Amino acid sequence: MTQYARLYGGSLYDLAAEENLTDAIGEQMKEIRNLFRENPDYVKLLCEPSVPKTERTKLIEEAFGGQAERYLVNFMKLLCERNLLGEFAGCCEEFTRRYHADHGIAEAVVTSAVALSDAQLTALKAKLEKISGKTVELVQKLDASVVAGLRVELEGKQIDGTVQARMSGISRKLNEVIV
Repeated sequence: MTQYARLYGGSLYDLAAEENLTDAIGEQMKEIRNLFRENPDYVKLLCEPSVPKTERTKLIEEAFGGQAERYLVNFMKLLCERNLLGEFAGCCEEFTRRYHADHGIAEAVVTSAVALSDAQLTALKAKLEKISGKTVELVQKLDASVVAGLRVELEGKQIDGTVQARMSGISRKLNEVIV
């Protein structure tokens, strides 16, 4: 995340918090970020210097003006005017980071070889909430190289319960005994 994304995303969060709109703007930012991912040519158009800024901001107004919060629409227009619309994803990350910090939410990335069942996810979430003392949002990733077990990243810490990690631990202990 760039310094611009931190500054602009944090400023939007401060404004949204002041106006009690963090939930609404946060959800709308996620939707718009997904739309931008699905339509990269539209983002290229909005970033194209050969298209006058007034035309680009008009496109933003037409696309989002009637649906998104006014602060968010104006925020995107500001990014467009300053040729920083490419920083929108980073601004979303900073907004979400600040939201989570203010609301006691921790994001946990769970990596496994196969998708976990709802019961497993619920049990894991409860355990992680007990460990962290925060509300946990789980993000599940699949990685065939994990083979068996789970790898969890929570608040900058990694809990590695994979078979590979256990085998590495046994190998280290054997090496210590042998040497």
